[in-house]
Amino acid sequence: MSQLIFNQPSEDKSALEDAGDFTPRFDDRGLITAIVTDAGDGELLMVAHMNAQALALTIQTGTAHYFSRSRGKLWKKGETSGNLQTVKEIRTDCDQDAIWLKVEVAGHDATCHTGRRSCFYRTITLRDGKPMLDIVDDERQFDPADVYGK
Repeated sequence: MSQLIFNQPSEDKSALEDAGDFTPRFDDRGLITAIVTDAGDGELLMVAHMNAQALALTIQTGTAHYFSRSRGKLWKKGETSGNLQTVKEIRTDCDQDAIWLKVEVAGHDATCHTGRRSCFYRTITLRDGKPMLDIVDDERQFDPADVYGK
């Protein structure tokens, strides 16, 4: 499989906003933000980052790939857990600096490494003038210790 080559973004704003060439605008670290939702019910599953290689692999294979900023490397989502993300649709925003993936999740239907369906399982509330986290989804689809051995 040959590597996709993305053209440089146009300086012409109308060219970015119209149909035609996909010219993603990566940040100064070579990354683009990826928002991931469930293709069936629209639930927000995760936010991640992609470099050009991850984006190209995602487009070519139909399986979501990301770039881990903390590990500094490419990763295929679900490769260890079995919860692979099959991409059903890819959208980009008006200035092509963010990606929206609509996916189906295989395996346990869990996206978060904590075993939950979504990485957004907590709310932020203000208590006694201090921002606090509350868990609103504590249903685990799998035990992370069994899957990741940690």
